[in-house]
Amino acid sequence: MSSSSSSSFNTFVQLLFLVCFRLFCLSGCFIGIVDGAAAVNVGNISKVLDAEEYRVYYGQTFKVIKNSIDGKSYLLIQNNSRMATRRKYCTGRIKSFVVPLSNYSVDSEDFPVSFFELLGLLGSLKGITSDKVASQCVLKSYMEGNIQIINKTDTQQLAQFAAHFVGKTDEQQACNSVTFIPFEENTPLQRAEWIKYLGVFANMEVRANQVYDAVKSNYMCLTKAAESKTTSFKPVVAWLDYNEGVWSFAKEPYKMKYVEDAGGENVDDSINKITYNISVPDDVDDFHAILCLSTLSQHFFKTSTLKTNLVLLSLQTKVSGGTTKGSKAPRPPLIG
Repeated sequence: MSSSSSSSFNTFVQLLFLVCFRLFCLSGCFIGIVDGAAAVNVGNISKVLDAEEYRVYYGQTFKVIKNSIDGKSYLLIQNNSRMATRRKYCTGRIKSFVVPLSNYSVDSEDFPVSFFELLGLLGSLKGITSDKVASQCVLKSYMEGNIQIINKTDTQQLAQFAAHFVGKTDEQQACNSVTFIPFEENTPLQRAEWIKYLGVFANMEVRANQVYDAVKSNYMCLTKAAESKTTSFKPVVAWLDYNEGVWSFAKEPYKMKYVEDAGGENVDDSINKITYNISVPDDVDDFHAILCLSTLSQHFFKTSTLKTNLVLLSLQTKVSGGTTKGSKAPRPPLIG
């Protein structure tokens, strides 16, 4: 067989594999997602119950994550399989990785490292794009020299990691980049379930399932407690954003859901469309007039498993917010 014929044959085989792989993904017939299916070799399985923007499928020696946000399928090949050394894909729609990941880096400006912290995987974190992170464990590891600061536009630096997790889709990505954007989900629980997404890359589905189950159980318990309260008036809550001198009312669906599940009522449309610029005296006066009409109280809703404190500033009437002591300039809301 000539070299040109051999090359054409190899290309044909690769294309045939990709077509079959695609059909296999679309069929929904992966082992592990059909009741009564045979046991798989991957060790453990996660089923996506609430999140809407990704799905996980299992094969005998590989796993597939279908991400609806970036439109990509991530083929995760077990490191003890023959396939791990024979196949590597990096196309517009398919990327492959060998799992569990030996190490990884994150775009820490957009990526919540706390997800990895909850999975107990900070020891494998070797690169961050900024030291502006909330996790004290990550900062300690960085100060001890276990984590390096990397340039997210330097492809050679990124190539040293088995995977680089990013929180945006509008930037050119390397072959080892993985999109992680739970923020596209509409409810708090949908966002929290993305911990399973990361667990799949580390063969830690069992741990991810345990964390999410605990979070969901606590959340539903608090929701039922709020539903049992019988009051004449629900507290009206407003989420405030402060950006470059302008106050505005946040309208993200997950925040609205938080308020409803906590037994509150969202601020009505007649107010939440208004913005207030602190450089405009009339805006400041209007803003202060609304604040002075109400009594401010703070409610703390703590999800201890996520190590996250959510602080909602609740007013008995329409809005929430506060002013810095000794100054007329309003302060940013205490939302953590």
